[in-house]
Amino acid sequence: MQAILGVLFHSLGGVASGSFYMPFNKVKGWAWESYWMVGGLMSWLIVPPLAAYLTVPGFMDIISAGSSTIVGFTFLMGLLWGVGGLSYGLGVRYLGMSLGNSVVLGFCAAFGAVVPSIYYNFYPEAGKVSFTDMLGSSGGQLVLLGVLVCLIGIGLSGKAGIMKENELTDEQKKESVLEFNLVKGLIVAVLSGILSSFFSFGIEAGKPLADAAVEAGYDHLFANNVTFVVILWGGLVTNLVWTTMLSIKNKSYKDFTNKSTPIRNNIIFSALAGTIWFLQFFFYGMGESKLGSGASSWILHMSTIILTANFWGIYRKEWKGVAKKTKYTITAGIIVILLSVVLVGIGNSI
Repeated sequence: MQAILGVLFHSLGGVASGSFYMPFNKVKGWAWESYWMVGGLMSWLIVPPLAAYLTVPGFMDIISAGSSTIVGFTFLMGLLWGVGGLSYGLGVRYLGMSLGNSVVLGFCAAFGAVVPSIYYNFYPEAGKVSFTDMLGSSGGQLVLLGVLVCLIGIGLSGKAGIMKENELTDEQKKESVLEFNLVKGLIVAVLSGILSSFFSFGIEAGKPLADAAVEAGYDHLFANNVTFVVILWGGLVTNLVWTTMLSIKNKSYKDFTNKSTPIRNNIIFSALAGTIWFLQFFFYGMGESKLGSGASSWILHMSTIILTANFWGIYRKEWKGVAKKTKYTITAGIIVILLSVVLVGIGNSI
């Protein structure tokens, strides 16, 4: 029953993350930094403490009583992850929902799943699974195979993007993705995928905070919400600094008073996007508490997001006008990524 709940919560998280970008498409007449700032304030500053308060009312006492080293390192991971979050938006902007998410989140899945286990090889910790442990067990080997299969799926998705680039005219590309740019998009997406995996490292670094919540008598199902508050503080700093700089440079701060744009609707849709975005980790925290930490939880979460985002991309006709071979290639990429989810799930159960 716990495994079923875990998979369910992971899936809900994936749907939330894969869908969060959609409300941003409803924003009219605002610069990117304007709606990203509003969404970010909601997803990193307002909603996480609210969720923590509703599920772990004493979360601030737990954070205050925590080791400064643990809190500081968790915050640092969030700071670096924030850079990945910023470039994620650009990756989707240049590549579209399907291809952008496949590349960004595929790299994020692979790095986030494997790097923590490598870390525990050098700094062993009781209860943590090292890379050697994974290599030495059939279940661990299957999980690593799932990571490899996921990377193959990313490769297929990337190939589909290159095929699309070669087939369509600039006008056709802009019909589905207004600022489509394969080279620029891939560079940004790879960088974003690697840095975005630091959220996984932050969860590992902040695990003592979640454990303290359980020891204080709170439901372990929501214990990760304490850790998320600290990680997202880091993400808030990175994103707020950058969007503020852009807002001043481009004078886009005038968006918030520009009556020729639907200011109220823009704020609502941006705030909605930010709230939906946070829900991915709210549900992920619940699923992780059932499935356990490490490669299994992270890659299941990321792969579900990739699949959801690809379905959105298909719905938005991002692959309209391409040859059947290209459509088959992106479809194969999605199927291979789905296969990686199955392999990781089986490996986790073993």
